[in-house]
Amino acid sequence: MLIWIAVVLLGLVEGITEFLPVSSTGHLLITERFLHIRQSDLFNVVIQSGAVLAVIPLFHQRFRQFLFQWREKATRDYAAKLMLACVVTGGPGLILEKKGFKLPEALMPVAWALLLGGIAFVLIEKWLRGRGLNSEVTWMMAIAVGFGQIVAAVFPGASRSGTTILLCLLFGLTRPAATEFCFLAGIPTMLAAGGLKIFEALHHPPPDSAPEHWGMVMLGFMVSAVVSFIAVKWLLGYIQTHTFTAFGWYRIGLAILIGIVLMA
Repeated sequence: MLIWIAVVLLGLVEGITEFLPVSSTGHLLITERFLHIRQSDLFNVVIQSGAVLAVIPLFHQRFRQFLFQWREKATRDYAAKLMLACVVTGGPGLILEKKGFKLPEALMPVAWALLLGGIAFVLIEKWLRGRGLNSEVTWMMAIAVGFGQIVAAVFPGASRSGTTILLCLLFGLTRPAATEFCFLAGIPTMLAAGGLKIFEALHHPPPDSAPEHWGMVMLGFMVSAVVSFIAVKWLLGYIQTHTFTAFGWYRIGLAILIGIVLMA
């Protein structure tokens, strides 16, 4: 397979799955295994950053509030809760980085994480049926989102957005409010982590690493950015009238399929 075709496919997978609650890391591992390629950590971080940057315009109303309505108490409280979630994530995240933590590349842990998260989505959505939900993010929700991002960083397949949205739903937050807060909390977290990894890759590259093909890196970046914008725009409309149950069943089905392939 031509390398640019593989890069486009990886960009498509990253763009679609970065914010959907199905795990972009898990899907990238599956795709790389299927294509029989292994991209560098720098490549994966850059295309992830493209997916993250692309969705910022979709939350322009919230960012306009931060810029022009920052004197309002509600705006300051929301921004403070976002910062709290990032701080809760940042401390343990830096410790993991200093300890040299590496995500496992085996697919079976991905399958288990997808399966458990999928079951959780189905059960929690069933439990929420008929219950009243609120649209105000609490301080406890912000802390939970921070810890949820750490869990997703340690267990490939858990999904950062999936884990944090599940926690917010358990606390009684509406689906649109949970999705917006979890996505906004993830933007600075992922960009900071991505920036650190890019800096380390450029200034302290592994001694046995091959030179990076920057043309292919930028191609993956652009594809993931465009696709991510479309995927998140669709998701924000979808959750206005739908639950996350379909994503739960998708995760369960994919986990079973991975298990069958690995045991064949």
